Amino acid sequence: MCMGKSGPNTPKDKVVLITGTTGTGKSRLSVDLAKHFSGEIINSDKMQVYSGIEIATNLIPLNEQGGVPHHLLGDFRPEDGELTPREFRSLATLSIAEVVSKGKLPIIVGGSNSFNHALLAERFDPTIDPFAPSSSLSTICPDLRYNCCIFWVDVSEQVLFQHLRNRVDKMIESGLFEQLAAFYDPIVDLGPRLGVRKTIGVEEFDRYFRMYPREKNTGVWDLGRKNTYEEAVKAMKERTCLLVKKQKEKIIKLIRGGWEIKRLDATAAIMAELNKSSEVLGEGLSSMDIWQKDIVEESVETVKSFLLEG
Repeated sequence: MCMGKSGPNTPKDKVVLITGTTGTGKSRLSVDLAKHFSGEIINSDKMQVYSGIEIATNLIPLNEQGGVPHHLLGDFRPEDGELTPREFRSLATLSIAEVVSKGKLPIIVGGSNSFNHALLAERFDPTIDPFAPSSSLSTICPDLRYNCCIFWVDVSEQVLFQHLRNRVDKMIESGLFEQLAAFYDPIVDLGPRLGVRKTIGVEEFDRYFRMYPREKNTGVWDLGRKNTYEEAVKAMKERTCLLVKKQKEKIIKLIRGGWEIKRLDATAAIMAELNKSSEVLGEGLSSMDIWQKDIVEESVETVKSFLLEG
């Protein structure tokens, strides 16, 4: 799982990267590994660097962070503008140096592969998008700045799409609608969407809030308002599933470009969560048990070997 060779004099710092599409459990695994290996987590999700709409960005809540220090998570305000890959490279490099200086393991987690590539590629050109349809594999630099152990947490699309549709419903139940209503700015939303305003949910509810602004968002909902609301929720689910396909394409491009990435299959754990039991799998294990067996134990053994390497 090592990427790149150490220089003749100074060995490269070791880091772990956890990537994957939205909703596969990357943040959960990062906390599991950080606890096991005394690590600190560096967020590389381009939406989760912002504060303000934590439900929409699926920012890991404090009670699930397990006391593990997190860097670049909710540190920026929406009005700060859009954080570019080049800026992320600089900020995350400083975070890695800080974690390493404490003698701890830096664990990078996030599905924004433009950020992951910008941070890790030895030769990074901010003027080139390596994931653009017109870009060739030669734009994916196989030589990395760090000695890396990279995991891809994957889930079969059919299972993941159902999980994500359920997750949108849970986000609504948790107060997403109210959070977006407070965040909505009709002046800003008439212009280009930058930074956190690209988050799924903001655009989808734009039409609703333009038709039914907060001052009119009281009283009985008529059929038109209900339909507009349901259209926004449906659009969120569709765009989330489309995002999965785009994220997976980028991971595959990294692999084809020379990145060594270990795939972890979390399908059974997510399926058990959907079914509330894994009896259909004939294992009699809970989702948590399957996650521990299929994902945590395998990744822990891989990281152990990685850290023992010279």
